[in-house]
Amino acid sequence: MQFDKDLQSAHKDLFLKAREFLLSYEGIRETKKERITTYANAKGGICHMRTMPYGVDFGFLKGAKMKDPHGLLTGKGKAIRVLPQKGVLDEKIIRHYIEKAIELNTK
Repeated sequence: MQFDKDLQSAHKDLFLKAREFLLSYEGIRETKKERITTYANAKGGICHMRTMPYGVDFGFLKGAKMKDPHGLLTGKGKAIRVLPQKGVLDEKIIRHYIEKAIELNTK
């Protein structure tokens, strides 16, 4: 399971801090899947998260619909955009994108 792999990663502490941050939002629930750990609220998916060789990636499930004023989202797919976090979590930036993802779920 990917969650177990994330806990074995060199970026375990970053992953756990990011997980705690995500779960601090009211109503967000975590689902551990074979290849990814996802986070959703009652209105739908918010993001997935996993460790990478450089840190942690947040994959916003409706990221293609998000405005990206910071220019930090990567990817060109039809739906998902990724926010890489290298070394340290930028909670202000992450908060911005999580709140935008939650907002998209209410529309």
